[in-house]
Amino acid sequence: MIKLITPENEAEANVIKSILADNGIYAEIQSFHDTAYDGLFQSQYGWGVIRVSEVDVEEAKKIIQEWKGASPVDLPWEEVSNPPAGESHE
Repeated sequence: MIKLITPENEAEANVIKSILADNGIYAEIQSFHDTAYDGLFQSQYGWGVIRVSEVDVEEAKKIIQEWKGASPVDLPWEEVSNPPAGESHE
């Protein structure tokens, strides 16, 4: 496994891992948090890293670049409407 990216936080790491999985790329998240040192390594090295197989690195980089460059209009949002009181979507 080879380092792909250093995410800003756990939420970003999980989103990236999910996006990669949706595209058929297995990824591992490694956090640098260590309870014995109360996060000391995270302040020095960043939150952690995401690793992928060496054969998937180029495709994974392309996917992450596209994701980071997507405008909110390009993202696949599902419209959720609030039903009037007493009604449901079921």
